Amino acid sequence: MENKFIQNKTALIALTAACCIILVSMGLRQTFGLFFNVFEESLSVSRTEFGLAIGIQMFMWGLTAPLFGLIADKVGGNKAVFIGFIIFGLGIFFLYSGPNTGVYFQLSLGLLVGTALGATAMSVPVSEVGKHFSNEKRTLATGIVTASASIGYFLTPLFTKYSLIEFGWQNTLLYYLYFIIFGLIASLFLIPKTKNRELNETLDEKQTFKEAIKEAFSHKGYILLVAGFFVCGFQITLVATHIPGYMQEKGLSDWSAPIILALIGFFNIIGTLGMGYLGTKYSKKILLSILYFSRAIVIALFIFSPISMFTSILFGIFFGILWLSTVPPTNGIVAQIFGTKYLSSLFGIVFFSHQIGSFFGAYLGGYFYDLYGSYDYAWYISIALSIFATIVHLPIDEKRIDRLAKPI
Repeated sequence: MENKFIQNKTALIALTAACCIILVSMGLRQTFGLFFNVFEESLSVSRTEFGLAIGIQMFMWGLTAPLFGLIADKVGGNKAVFIGFIIFGLGIFFLYSGPNTGVYFQLSLGLLVGTALGATAMSVPVSEVGKHFSNEKRTLATGIVTASASIGYFLTPLFTKYSLIEFGWQNTLLYYLYFIIFGLIASLFLIPKTKNRELNETLDEKQTFKEAIKEAFSHKGYILLVAGFFVCGFQITLVATHIPGYMQEKGLSDWSAPIILALIGFFNIIGTLGMGYLGTKYSKKILLSILYFSRAIVIALFIFSPISMFTSILFGIFFGILWLSTVPPTNGIVAQIFGTKYLSSLFGIVFFSHQIGSFFGAYLGGYFYDLYGSYDYAWYISIALSIFATIVHLPIDEKRIDRLAKPI
């Protein structure tokens, strides 16, 4: 029984629900960059304004992730995610129905959608599933959840591009509301774990939230994880938001960006599942360093090689493998060091750093283009940050803290 990957029906239901939730929330999130051209034409939105909205979205996603993480830790992830999808629906509805220019554009696409992502995308669903699995199986379980985002990443850019051409941007946003209703239903099945089965559950259960936060920020490894995850956010949001503009700048077809995003989604399945498995076998900090160094190489080869559809496809494949592969080992290190009682909250704080990086990736990409007529400086920063992240993960001590390492 102990060797089984899924120990009980509750874990299976929670895993399935989290996969559906991530598929919807991350799938929709991946497509917003495809709306830039129609927003520019219909709403007179500049690249800087669009980048700012996505930046606010990323910042609010990160800012609210710890809050929804605390709600999940206290009353259940199902309730936190349900609230998030209600807010998600409001943001898309206001963007669809108007007013949707100026500050209202920032409020709907930025503030409301970003707040919703804090509950529905990544940190809460991944961490809630992690609570159902042992330390040995956790990275594989979270890898499966993260990989489910790839189905959304693969399908939604293609659907969105087709829908924008055939039905227009407002009808496309209306269709998004149907996906959100599906997410609402799925959230009801993200069943909380009612009993902690880890060996040191007594010490884990006695800890208060305030003690958990103090303990985490007094641990050097946690600080380094927070710093490293900033880089992940910068890079993936720079690509997700500005790859359509970059392809347009280089003279490639309108379909080149959706194809790249779809390839990223598809090959992310390989990356996240593979990293989830490797995280059960090897040091997670070493895996993270390898991932970030690989990103530096892939980005450098992409921007310094002659641009073509072939090189763009290669970029989509290789960057897709590296896309969300950072999530299983990062979440796994937090759980491995501190236990799972406040996993949603502690990983939510790490994810906040990710979203601060996302803000700068989205905003600076548009800012540099409007200022210099090129995305090059944003790419250069991304490569430098990869080298930083490669180095910063190496000193992390992955051992369980004394509170959990001591026998009861």
